[in-house]
Amino acid sequence: MSDPRLVVHRDKELMAQAAAARLITRIVDAQADRGTASVVLTGGRNGNGLLAALRSAPARDAVDWSRLDLWWGDERFLPEGDPDRNDTQARAALLDSVPLDPARVHTMPVSGGVHGTDVDAAAAAYAEELAAAVGPDETGAVPVFDVLMLGVGPDTHVASLFPEHPAVRETERTVVGVHGAPKPPPTRISLTLPAIRSAREVWLLAAGEDKAQAAAIALSGAGEEQAPAAGARGRSRTLWLLDAAAAARLPRAPQPVPSP
Repeated sequence: MSDPRLVVHRDKELMAQAAAARLITRIVDAQADRGTASVVLTGGRNGNGLLAALRSAPARDAVDWSRLDLWWGDERFLPEGDPDRNDTQARAALLDSVPLDPARVHTMPVSGGVHGTDVDAAAAAYAEELAAAVGPDETGAVPVFDVLMLGVGPDTHVASLFPEHPAVRETERTVVGVHGAPKPPPTRISLTLPAIRSAREVWLLAAGEDKAQAAAIALSGAGEEQAPAAGARGRSRTLWLLDAAAAARLPRAPQPVPSP
């Protein structure tokens, strides 16, 4: 696993724009190397801010959207189209504006769908979908994602892995149903740390003063059960993308990246 690298931007708007440009480059490079690319999306204000910035980025058409697989790191187990679902918000921010192949947009199951209200069965089905997408040259239980993005919560949670919660301790399954999450809604689906660590690159997004303490804790050597963000690492790169406010409590906080 890779050690964290920090990139600090002046503010959240610049962070979103720079992250969007970085993501375009990673997708284009992966498609040039292997023909396709795979990205795991995150929800929340920073994840959706990045998608909105990508929608308006001049270079977005460099991506071959028909050869991009999209997955989700977690989802609120709510009915299809619910405005609080991550996939609903992602569609509004970007996905409905680009020519994706619908078969390659892998949304997590909805409450009231084929699995009814059984979130554990829904999580198992998503794990099966991931396993079916593993390439012939890959050996894990999930595909080797090119980029997996995670928002960092004020309590250091990532995806729907909360501090000291059973899901963060999972070592075998790749996807779990989350019961009794401390943040509403209480019922969710989440990738586990083993699945997250399959990605080539893991990007952790944090912007705003309310994320400063979480970033400081996660980057101070805290354990992953106490600070799940500390356990999110990529195979080749772990990138923390911060604005100056979120980096304010880091020891000798890095200087913001100058505006382009």
